[in-house]
Amino acid sequence: MASSVNPTVRRRRLGQELRRLREQKGMTAEEVAERLLVSQSKISRLENGRRSISQRDVRDLCGVYEVEDQRMVDSLMEMAKDSRQQGWWHAFGDVPYSVYIGLETDAASLRAFESQIIPGLLQTRPYAEALIQGALPETSTDDVEKRVQVRLRRQDRVSTDDNPLRLWAVIDEAALHRVVSNRLVMREQLEHLAEMSQQPHVTVQVLPYEVGAHPGLNGQYAILEFPDAADSSVVYIEGVTSDLYLEKAPDVQKYSVMYEHLRAQALNVDQSRQFILNVAKEYAR
Repeated sequence: MASSVNPTVRRRRLGQELRRLREQKGMTAEEVAERLLVSQSKISRLENGRRSISQRDVRDLCGVYEVEDQRMVDSLMEMAKDSRQQGWWHAFGDVPYSVYIGLETDAASLRAFESQIIPGLLQTRPYAEALIQGALPETSTDDVEKRVQVRLRRQDRVSTDDNPLRLWAVIDEAALHRVVSNRLVMREQLEHLAEMSQQPHVTVQVLPYEVGAHPGLNGQYAILEFPDAADSSVVYIEGVTSDLYLEKAPDVQKYSVMYEHLRAQALNVDQSRQFILNVAKEYAR
């Protein structure tokens, strides 16, 4: 469920405002870092919202930028305070993709392309459990359970939220045929996927094998858009050791165009639902 004080989004907004002040002052991140005797990478992480920012950091940066409007300084300080609060996911300990969860929690819409698996927001518990165990074979049982619980909690945005996430998922046919756990789990998973696709805020399309080469061959990605116009869209690309977040307008536009091509090449909504149910029937035999 979206939070009124989402620390991830607060950090993004604060970082964008600090970048605007720096650019307005005509300074580079390197020059600011030199003035404050910190690393240039720290300034970059503060501006892109990947690092928690203290009120002292805000005060020092406002001093460098010679911000004279005390109301603005106070507002930025309050944002810094809010950004250090904990989101619901912190209750589960160290979650490796917490930045993404914070963005997803506050997003208005999500366009996702998956080439190998069913999207996390549409997974059943048995499927999610087997998938995490298979993808992370050296992970302890407790950690697997923690990840499963976080995934199920994330699904509140599309299942029980009063203001649900608008989800559009394009799924490669390969994800339907990859047997995660066993045939029973797969049948239940696909039946659940077909059922969720009937929700007014959930759109599911299948990209069949017969399409051949397509713009998503480089792998899965997601595009998040936010209700506040001040929050720029983000392209999220999951990695093994680190994740990639693209926020520059040309990058987001390129991935958005790719997504439009994927949507155009995929089966339509009704065809996709029937296709999914047909594969589910095959698992039932």
